Amino acid sequence: MFTFEKLYSMGHEQVVFFSDPSCNLKAIIAIHNTTLGPALGGTRMWNYATIDEAIEDALRLSRGMTYKNAISGLHLGGGKAVIIGDPAKDKSEALFRSYGRFVESLNGRYITAEDVNTTVDDMEYIFSETNNVTGVAEINGGSGNPSPWTARGVFRGMEASCLKVFGDRSLKGKVVALQGAGSVGTHLGRHLYESGAKVLFTDMNEANIARFKEAVPNAEFVALNDIYDVKADIYAPCALGATINDQTIDRLKVKIVCGAANNQLAENRHGDMLKEKNILYAPDYLINAGGVMNVSIEFEGWNAEKATKMVDKIYDTTLKIFKLSEEQNIPVYKATDLMAEQRIQSIKNIRGKYLGNLAHRFPGRKSN
Repeated sequence: MFTFEKLYSMGHEQVVFFSDPSCNLKAIIAIHNTTLGPALGGTRMWNYATIDEAIEDALRLSRGMTYKNAISGLHLGGGKAVIIGDPAKDKSEALFRSYGRFVESLNGRYITAEDVNTTVDDMEYIFSETNNVTGVAEINGGSGNPSPWTARGVFRGMEASCLKVFGDRSLKGKVVALQGAGSVGTHLGRHLYESGAKVLFTDMNEANIARFKEAVPNAEFVALNDIYDVKADIYAPCALGATINDQTIDRLKVKIVCGAANNQLAENRHGDMLKEKNILYAPDYLINAGGVMNVSIEFEGWNAEKATKMVDKIYDTTLKIFKLSEEQNIPVYKATDLMAEQRIQSIKNIRGKYLGNLAHRFPGRKSN
């Protein structure tokens, strides 16, 4: 059950509930931390079984965005939103435009973007009502679908992981067990195919499976539950979180865990267990940050060259985290958290020394 004690324990600044019966909108926006700037994070639409389940997802994901934006060097805080509903039945122009008006009412404290079950088209409806949205179409000054950029960042994280484990950043000849053949997974599969890697993949959606096979000619499909048992160099979770858990961790026959999924560790102790098993864990909220890094520059004028340069820095940052982990003899997840927290604290320490309104740093694009 939702309590203020829960907010205190997770460090949230604000949680806002919005409803509009005219279009069946039920939304929750969770703003975790705005030390580094306005809270940026996507809006996902999901048919949650209970309101508590929706709240928990918003709280957990918004906190993750604070760390993701901090470790990525962005001048942005962390937030996330959920819309409760069936994306196959409940989407409408009215729903997203109403939601956009609620986002606008927060006066720039929260900036939204695509997430699970929301698209560029949905962002366009939101953009009709507020400038505080990213991932809109390029014609409106946006960058469109962030999935290719997320996949690029994950691939750079894989290269850094291979350098650490195998002494060479190349993926050529490596076997990757890829779980989840959605948009990001498919783009990642193309990168792997072009690099000379062998891809074993799984998904539950027949359309995703067919699209992946077409995009990645050398891919081999395996059953959903078998992906944990295949002999591979890298396990790449690119679907649901928490797939590193008590039931799966001893089944893995890999040297590296590196994928696009959020919250890959069911519990922090599973990160400790990976370290004990000598399996390198690439920090998930850094290497999957390519999408948010890409959309973060829309307000200053997006272009592909700038986005590419930003996302490719994930390679260097990942190596820095591996080095910190080794120097302090701590698991990678702890080293990643430490680096993010140090940046947030350093900026928090100087904020009281300056006057002036920082709210205009991200003024939003002018709509047509």
